[in-house]
Formats: sequence, C-alpha cells, structure tokens
Amino acid sequence: MKRDEITLVGSLASCVSCGAEELQKLSRKVDCLEIRADLAGEIDPDWLRNSFSKKLLYSLRKRQSGGAYTGPIAERDARLMAASAAYDFVELEADDCSSALLPAVPVEKRMISWYGDASSVGELLERFAQISRHPARFYKLALRAGADSGLLPLSLLKSLRRSDVVAFCEGAPGFWSRLVAPKFGAPLVYASVDKLTSTAEPNVDQLITDYAFPKIRPLFKLYGIVGNPVFQSSSPRLHNAAYRKLGVPALFVPFQVECFERFWRDMVESQQLESLGIPLHGLTIVSPYKEAALRVATTSSPMVQHTGSTNIFVRTGSAWQADTTDPESVLTTTRERGIAVFPKKAAVIGCGGAGRAVAAALQQAGADVTIVNRGKERADKAVKLLGLPFVPLSKFSAQGFSLLVNATPIGRDESKLPFEIHALNDDAVVVDLAYGLKPTPLVTDAVAQGHTVIDGHDVLMSQVRRQFKMMVGREMPEMPVGEKSNNRNGKARTSSTMEVATAGD
Repeated sequence: MKRDEITLVGSLASCVSCGAEELQKLSRKVDCLEIRADLAGEIDPDWLRNSFSKKLLYSLRKRQSGGAYTGPIAERDARLMAASAAYDFVELEADDCSSALLPAVPVEKRMISWYGDASSVGELLERFAQISRHPARFYKLALRAGADSGLLPLSLLKSLRRSDVVAFCEGAPGFWSRLVAPKFGAPLVYASVDKLTSTAEPNVDQLITDYAFPKIRPLFKLYGIVGNPVFQSSSPRLHNAAYRKLGVPALFVPFQVECFERFWRDMVESQQLESLGIPLHGLTIVSPYKEAALRVATTSSPMVQHTGSTNIFVRTGSAWQADTTDPESVLTTTRERGIAVFPKKAAVIGCGGAGRAVAAALQQAGADVTIVNRGKERADKAVKLLGLPFVPLSKFSAQGFSLLVNATPIGRDESKLPFEIHALNDDAVVVDLAYGLKPTPLVTDAVAQGHTVIDGHDVLMSQVRRQFKMMVGREMPEMPVGEKSNNRNGKARTSSTMEVATAGD
C-alpha cells in the first residue's frame, strides 16, 4: 500500500533533555515519543501524558542489546509489565518472548526487537522469522554499529515487503540506512530529541529540515557526501531542498566511512544499490578521502590531475569522473565581491586537497601564490605538484600578503587561529574555508581589524551550486538558507540556519 508519510519517533535518552514546554513543542513534530528508561530512568507517565499529546513508547534495553540496563531480569520484567498499562507501545527484546512477560503485553502494544550482527540477508530473514512467530504491532531489527554499511537491512525490507517492520544499521556507517528504509516499507524512523550534535544518531529537527520527514517522496536515485566526519555538513539540506523544489526523485545522504576503498567496493562495485532500485549517481568527497578517491575514478579532470585531489564524483553510465569545485569556489566568491585576484600576493595556508586546488586556481588567475603548511611531507607533495614556493607555518608572517586563504579546519571547532593576523596589511582580504554556526575566530578577528572577509559559508554555497549542476544537470534553484554575510562592509555573519560544514581539508 502506498504511503505518503512515516511516523517520526523521538527518542528521549535523558530525564533532563526535555521539560514540559519542550515536550509540548515536540508533540508538534513527532507522533511518537520513545522513553529510553535504561538511560533516562522512570518518568511519571501521567506527567508525560499531560506534556506530550501523542503516542508513547517504553523501552528498557539490556546491555547486550546496546542498552544500559544490567539489573535483575525479574525487576526488568516488572517494569515492562507496569509500562504496558501506561504506555501505547512497549519494546520487547527477542529473548523476552520466551518468558512470562509476553502474555502480559497486549499484541497491539508490542514492538518485538532484535539487536545484533548479521552477515547476510538470509541470516536476517531467519532472525525475523524467529521474532515474527509472536504477533506484534511492530518488529524492529537493528544491526550493531559497524556490522554493515546499511545495505543488509534495506535488502531485508525489500524482501519482506511489509509495513510493520523497521530495519536499519546503527552507528555512523548505517546512518543513511535510516533515511532510505521508508522507501522499502519501514513505518518508523527514530531520531534523538536532543539538540543537534555531530553523532551518528539523527536529530528530530535534522530529519525534518534536511530530509523533509515525515513526508515520503519518490526515490529512484541516491547522491551523497563521503568523508569522516560528515554529519555536520549542510550539503544534504541544500541538495534535498533543491530536489523537492524541482521534483527530482532523489535523496542526498551522508556516508561516514572508515575506509574509502571498502565503501567503494560495497556501495558501488557490488551494484547492490542498483538491485535495490536506488543507484548512486554522484558523490561529494570530503576529508580525508580527497586523494584516496582518485584511485578508483574512471577519469579525472585536468585540475584534479594537476592537484592530485578531488571533491566530486559524477557518474556517466558505468564511468565515474573525478572533478573538483574547490578552485572555482574561491575565484567565484572573490569575483562576486569585486576582488581582483591579479596581481595580488596570496598565501594559502594548508596543503591538503582543498589548499592545493585553491592555490593552483589562484596561480592560474595571475596571483603570486605562496603555500604554507605545518607539516613538511604534505608541503613537499604540494610543491612537487604545483611548483609553488613554500613557507613553513612556524616561519610564516602575514605581512606583505594581500590575499590569505585558510584551507585548514583550524577554528571550525576550536578557538584557535590558523595563523597570526596582527601583521596583516591594511588592504588584506581573508578567505576562511572553515565555518560554523558562529563566525570562526579568524573571521571575527579579521573583521574586527577592518579587513574584507569571505567566510566558509559563502564558499560552500558556491561549491554546492556548482556540484548540484554537475550531478543533476540542472541549476540549483534559489532558496533561503539563513542570513548571508555582508563582509564587504566589514560585518561578520552572526547567525545562520546551517550546521557546521566540512570545509577545508
């Protein structure tokens, strides 16, 4: 049966995460609230009913199921039985079905779950057969973190073709599987009710804003961002909003991976996504895989070959073209602000993939470029590829440079500066590829000194527009994405609806 929406389940893991007012607001976003009693403890169900107007789910996960409960089984059984009288749903783990607990929970309130490892769809089908012998409202199968890239639970859902089964891979590798599971019948999507963090568990607001849940839309193509970390990236929000506006039946998801080669083998070469009917058509490549990805590309653009770095893969038939938007993004943002690159003396701090690409582009545009890096090994590679002069960061002075580009992540998540700015020329322009919810220390201090500043948000937006056109073949529509910076007038952007980007290298 065709569905237009799924049920968003907000998971409450701390008794201090939400007060009554917060729960009232939450009831306007999610249709079910899970109380993780093993983490949050017992919460008065009457208070919950007065504060949250939708369905309530009670779970008391044992340690072997990835939870925190380690007490006596008899005590746990008693708590689950008591919850059955007060909650709409009660989660029963697979081994609960062999105890006296099962008859105490009405069928319509049962969610029977299994947590563990599996190496094949056949093994998962056996697990489902075991738990589905007992009637229940929902069945849940969650592979442990790192057990699978997310393909197995999706294959299980496609095989079952049921609307009462939830299946996904927990942890960072399987984050994307939660997002795609509704296409194959999963009726629920779990999300944390805590404020957005960089963890592998999605946040309620993130699911709504970045992926438009609880709505379910046609899905026939996948795009994504590959790196480690990736969960702070704003790319899913921007791409998915554009897909919806243009009516493109696609989804842009985050792939956080520990090994790019394994990801490529499992997700691309295996063609399992094709068998699921959701082939992968484009990838944004971020740190630390901008160099490693080149080993699997079919072809590479001249700039990629020159710099030894890529940040985008575009599929054409069975071939994958490696390209980069790092150079163009800086040139575009400077040009839009009327900043002439030629004949400026420029310093690019950071010799990773992004830094090398930006340095090469500035050199081609006529700038007198010097590359700066803390480590010598990466700097030697940049010098060999680009033939540009190099200065170690420990000996670098900003004096004399009229254009400085920070291509490192320093300042994104900390209060450090990537380089000393007290000696900046009066006319110096600063470009920071890193950015966060607040202006980075480099942006803040440079603006305070009266310099023209281009922050990572502006650079990212330029890249995203270009990447969208390369992947989808259409222009990205204009969309409100938060307050824009006004750095030409010496004012730093003070707020944005975007999360931290994986900018720089």
